[in-house]
Amino acid sequence: MKIVDMLKKEFISTSLRSKDKEDVLSELCSLFAYGNVKFNHSAMVKALLEREKLGTTGIGDGIAIPHGKLADLDDMYIAFGKSEAGVPFEAMDGKPAHLFFLLVAPEQSTGQHLKTLAKLSRMLKDVQFRKRLMEARTSDELYRIISEKDDNC
Repeated sequence: MKIVDMLKKEFISTSLRSKDKEDVLSELCSLFAYGNVKFNHSAMVKALLEREKLGTTGIGDGIAIPHGKLADLDDMYIAFGKSEAGVPFEAMDGKPAHLFFLLVAPEQSTGQHLKTLAKLSRMLKDVQFRKRLMEARTSDELYRIISEKDDNC
């Protein structure tokens, strides 16, 4: 299972503009439109917010991995966004999130969904990887950095 099989360059934002959790989730979901992913945007944002009520997906160290499931999705997709300013995300360490990997999946994809979340978590434990993501300026550069890490994790 490869992260880059679910992440297209079109699903990457180098400069998220949102200032709060709900807006950043909506902004990240909007990236999927660039890859012609068909789903109900407001239903997905609602599903993500419901998941956040169970416990924050802000894992600390400036990272959030929001995720949710939706019945009308045909596959799993990942979007990536970076916020220079940071977004309050109720992270465990109380710090704002700067790096966001959004995973959306069909309702019936439990096993693969969990494996993907685990791989993203492993990748993001690497301080140098996070630093490179923060320093990258273009979608192509971000995609390359993620792809390289994906190959070695």
